[in-house]
Amino acid sequence: DLRTPHGVNLAGLLSNSVPPSPLSVSAVKFEDCQRSREVGFVTNDPNFSVRPDGTVYAEQEVANLSEPVQFMVTARGLHDPHIWETTVKLALAGHPHPLALTKVGIEEMLSRVWESQPRVIKFPRKHQRGSSANGLRRQKRDWVIPPINVPENSRGPFPHMLVRIRSDQDKDVGIRYSITGAGADQPPSGIYNIDPISGNMFVTQPLDREERASFHLRAHAVDMNGNQVENPIDLYIYVIDMNDNRPEFQNQVYNGSVAEGSKPGSSVMQVTATDSDDSTTANGMVRYRILSQTPHSPIPNMFTINSETGDIVTVAAGLDREKVSQYTIIVQATDMEGNLNFGLSNTATALISITDINDNPPELTVRTFSGEVPENKVNVVVTNLTVVDRDQPHSPNWNAVYRIVSGDPSGHFTIRTNPITNEGMLTVVKPVDFEMNRAFMLTVVVSNQAHLASGIQSSLQSTAGVTISVQDVNEPPVFPVNPKMIRFEEGVPAGTTLTVFAAQDPDHFIHQIVRYSKLSDPANWLRINRTNGQITTMALLDRESMYVRNNVYEATFLAFDNGSPQASGTGTLQIYLIDVNDNAPVLIPREAQVCERARPNSRINITASDADADPNVGPFVFELPSFPASVRRNWTISRLSGDYAQLRLRIPFLEANVYEIPITVSDSGNPPLSNRSVIRVKVCPCDDNGDCSATGAVAAAGLGTGAIIAILICIIILLSMVLLFVVWMKRREKERQAKPLLIDPEDDVRDNILKYDEEGGGEEDQDYDLSQLQQPESLDHIINKPSGVRRVDERPVIAESQYPVRPSLPHPGDIGDFINDGLRAADNDPTAPPYDSLLVFDYEGSGSTAGSVSSLNSTSSGDQDYDYLNDWGPRFKKLADLYGGGDDD
Repeated sequence: DLRTPHGVNLAGLLSNSVPPSPLSVSAVKFEDCQRSREVGFVTNDPNFSVRPDGTVYAEQEVANLSEPVQFMVTARGLHDPHIWETTVKLALAGHPHPLALTKVGIEEMLSRVWESQPRVIKFPRKHQRGSSANGLRRQKRDWVIPPINVPENSRGPFPHMLVRIRSDQDKDVGIRYSITGAGADQPPSGIYNIDPISGNMFVTQPLDREERASFHLRAHAVDMNGNQVENPIDLYIYVIDMNDNRPEFQNQVYNGSVAEGSKPGSSVMQVTATDSDDSTTANGMVRYRILSQTPHSPIPNMFTINSETGDIVTVAAGLDREKVSQYTIIVQATDMEGNLNFGLSNTATALISITDINDNPPELTVRTFSGEVPENKVNVVVTNLTVVDRDQPHSPNWNAVYRIVSGDPSGHFTIRTNPITNEGMLTVVKPVDFEMNRAFMLTVVVSNQAHLASGIQSSLQSTAGVTISVQDVNEPPVFPVNPKMIRFEEGVPAGTTLTVFAAQDPDHFIHQIVRYSKLSDPANWLRINRTNGQITTMALLDRESMYVRNNVYEATFLAFDNGSPQASGTGTLQIYLIDVNDNAPVLIPREAQVCERARPNSRINITASDADADPNVGPFVFELPSFPASVRRNWTISRLSGDYAQLRLRIPFLEANVYEIPITVSDSGNPPLSNRSVIRVKVCPCDDNGDCSATGAVAAAGLGTGAIIAILICIIILLSMVLLFVVWMKRREKERQAKPLLIDPEDDVRDNILKYDEEGGGEEDQDYDLSQLQQPESLDHIINKPSGVRRVDERPVIAESQYPVRPSLPHPGDIGDFINDGLRAADNDPTAPPYDSLLVFDYEGSGSTAGSVSSLNSTSSGDQDYDYLNDWGPRFKKLADLYGGGDDD
């Protein structure tokens, strides 16, 4: 195979015996782009050579040639650094064609190629053209070093010699040979080495073309001193591919789809397998085929595959999802261009889903449906329309769409689709009236969301009729005009008839009596006649009432019949109240302040408010009364506009005080209403800015000297009480810090030794000395008493222990330490009661309920049995635990 765009692949014939003289076998034709004829040819088999004209001939006798011969021919132009290669295959004479290559034949051929590598590669020599003295000598053409071919996965033995590198100067001087490059002294190093003396080049291990397809090495020749003898030559080593890799699918399972009813030749999917071997040779050329199809319906071969691209297409019609929804296909990929005899294969699974098309129209299960609905009801399901569709459920091809084509011109009904069951729910969306329509006859049509596939016609069963019966129910009375608006002037007297608010019963086929009652009357102004619905007033109608909104008063009434069950309806009566002038205006503001001296900016703007509506409000008239005379003497009013006026001082100065000024305000009603209002004016001294000063404000507020003095006294008393409380708290704190104890003596609740009076003797005998049980007054009789058994609780005569002294100002955190130190000192103090001594009690007399305690003698012998203590109850449990237990203690 040629590795460049130029070259040939030739086959020739050889006789069984080739004579020694050069024998022309075949011819190699080479053409480059520049049409150059100066081309040199070199073969990698020493038995064959190529002349400059391309003739292939045998260099020596070739006998017993029983197998095909294959060798490489390399072409190189004189002025072109590129190298071209081709393969020449020679078969035995008498065969019409070259021998067929089998797997065994390929291996033998590769081994022959291995063994037929050039044995010697010489360094090229250059000769100068000239005269014998200094004339020019023609340069001899350099040799073209052919590439070295090494098959992959060779079994050895290793190291295996490839070629020999030698220099023509090895006879004159000692030469040392070496090779450099990737595979020799560079990673992956160690694959090739060379004998430095003989120049034999070896490969040391099997090669893998898929790991590295070629190597570029350089051969060097130096003398014994390391000086370069020859220019380095390039060695190209190509790894010959062998079929050692199976095709590998990119996925083990492929998923594809095709629509049902597709025509033959419709594309389904593509599977792809790759081979790591050389794709330019048969080793890497993959071919595909289908091994099996499951199921075999309608025929076993519904699909085919393009052997080179892996495209799967349909080859027959008849795909029907409703019969077969998925096909499973086993696809095989084989290299060696699909040769099953020596190619390597692999398989994958292709799952082909048949997608649904709308080739099945929906069909209603029956031709006529029926149902009934009560009148005046909405959102009620009358009946369910059932449908059958064989397309894929819950897809647009299956989802049903229902339409009412006739029988419902007013739009009382609609059909909603149940998304789960695909049923049509016939629903009332607009109330039906039994008195208007007692029954409906509808015609419905069902279709799918998706259009039917081309060539598919709608089914006759896609249309059905629906009969709906309307049920009569007792309907409530209805007010013809609701709400009803009437107009009246406010202030009409009680008992005035306003209107008749009557309702009608829509049940024409049943005679029923309608009665009325009041449902809502916020101000309780109205009354309704129970029989005829006449509305009368019970109180004056006031437009200014809080229950009137925008001059309208609303009341709600109830109308009910005597049907079974009873039905009722409501109606709203709106009364528009026309305003009359029944409210006098009120002065605004009611308080103000001015400076005691007349100033341009010391004026009061006044206006009025009127609860009535136009035209019974402004413009207003403001007047000062004639009495008292001081009002008009000190004050004056000037008109600003229809609703506003200005009050100001008439005199230059007025003493600071609070003045109540009466003003008469009149509206513009017919007749007008007037109101005398009082404005409270504070007259005070002012600063330069015209604002009342603080002193003036107090004076103007009307506080006299006595009131001011009373306020000051109250403040002084309050401050004195606060001062006394602070002094008392500080004194109490000092007393608490001066006490040596933590608590007052009268609050001390600790245990004390108390002395009690005599209470009598024992049960029978009371003639015993009680002094033995008393606290001695002094210790003199104890000190002078002879030694012996003490009969009283006596205090030892020793020095008293020292207790810790509490600091005068203890820190709260030291209180706990102080208590613990005192407790520890008391526990170790033998002079602190109770005193350790032996007490001897007198005989109390016979008949005592207590038993004798004389048996409780102290003993040092260990044979006393104390197990009976366990029978004395829980009070002796601790004692029994101490003395019981036998040998375990």
